[in-house]
Amino acid sequence: MAVSVKVMSLIVACLGVISFLFGVVAENKKPASGTPIPGKGLVTCQYPSDPTVVLGYLSVAFLLASSSAGYFSLFYPYHGKSVPRGALFKNSSFSIFFNIALFTTGLAMTLLAWPTLTEQLHLSRSVHYDLETACPTAKTGLLGGGAFLSLDSSLFWLVALMLAGNAREDYFDEIEENGTSAQTLQRSA
Repeated sequence: MAVSVKVMSLIVACLGVISFLFGVVAENKKPASGTPIPGKGLVTCQYPSDPTVVLGYLSVAFLLASSSAGYFSLFYPYHGKSVPRGALFKNSSFSIFFNIALFTTGLAMTLLAWPTLTEQLHLSRSVHYDLETACPTAKTGLLGGGAFLSLDSSLFWLVALMLAGNAREDYFDEIEENGTSAQTLQRSA
């Protein structure tokens, strides 16, 4: 099966939607806090069983896959014809959306990974010597925000892919025009 722009678009979009869904479900399943169990000079936090950490990591993984596919799709030589990167970045709209896609990917990665790692640390370090501890969990809202940015990121990769297609067409039209005019000059000489 030949890789086409449509196939790559579907891959980027599907992976982005899956990342979004995992992030939203992780946010909704996250407990508000744990239950403190006092002991001699310490408090042990007991947290309910929840899939937040696993869903958070899955959301991060699918975001990485979506962004990698998006990046790869921009520079892939479709139909065996490659385009120099400089020719793509001559198009200012492509450059802008490429940078926005990179920025939203980084921000989404941060907003998904930070609360996921924090939640994992809270679960693994459940013994506290501060008797006033309230058994905290990761900050509420960050996973949901990261999920929406993950979806935005995949959409920006899709826009960049469409603009790369336009830049590709312009590049090949320019090559064809220059080739035709060079052949015309050689015939007249």
